[in-house]
Amino acid sequence: QVQLVESGGGLVQAGGSLRLSCVGSDHSPGKHGIDSMGWFRRAPGKEQEFVGIFRRAESTGHYADSVQGRFTMSRDSFKNTLYLQMDNLKPEDTAVYICFGDQDAARSWGRGTQVTVSS
Repeated sequence: QVQLVESGGGLVQAGGSLRLSCVGSDHSPGKHGIDSMGWFRRAPGKEQEFVGIFRRAESTGHYADSVQGRFTMSRDSFKNTLYLQMDNLKPEDTAVYICFGDQDAARSWGRGTQVTVSS
């Protein structure tokens, strides 16, 4: 079973930056880390939206069109940690950002961290 804890959210003005972290802990016996990690976000009154995914076997992440070029993920696979650098933030980026981790086709979720971008 994978547990995920996000941090780094907060209030920022439009055009500013934030860096989110997601630390995963794997308590499953016989398992060897987390395969894919990534982010979704959930804004008030909207459906949950995919932000990006970073697979362990790859060197870069894959992003939704809405954040491409502004958000960058990096990953420390040995520490099961995923970072989300968010630059040039816009008010429409305001949401709860939720980390996920995949292991053997099972997906685990964090509780989320709030990001608020003021105009």
